[in-house]
Amino acid sequence: MRPLLYLMAAMVVMGLAFWAYRENYRTQAQIDQMQAVQRDIAGLRENLGVLRAEWAYLNRPDRLRQLVDMNFERLRLAPVQANQFGTARNIDYPPPEPVAPPTELTPGETTAGWVPRTPSNNRGAPVPRPALPLPADLVAEPDPTEE
Repeated sequence: MRPLLYLMAAMVVMGLAFWAYRENYRTQAQIDQMQAVQRDIAGLRENLGVLRAEWAYLNRPDRLRQLVDMNFERLRLAPVQANQFGTARNIDYPPPEPVAPPTELTPGETTAGWVPRTPSNNRGAPVPRPALPLPADLVAEPDPTEE
């Protein structure tokens, strides 16, 4: 009986050793995968920092001013004014779906509280006004030395 008990104990120890060996390799594989993901995240963060620096460089106010001055004749850019925007009333919403009243009433039922829906009074956006001429100080004068 004792040799059988020793054999069973040895088998259990070998089974546990095999399980621990397998779990160790699984853990190492997961650690390697996690480190690869962390390297990817670090690379993406570095790229994001470069992109933010490029964005800040390209959106410098002095550079934007030079671009506006350089392309003013072609683009005719002017400051935005409040009257260029509409209001929420100008949005043309779709008409609501009509609701039909109940056709047959059972005893004790009433139509109290039912109000028929009316179509929207919204007329859409206003007609745009014609463009005003630019102020004289914004219009670039021709350079006499270019001719």
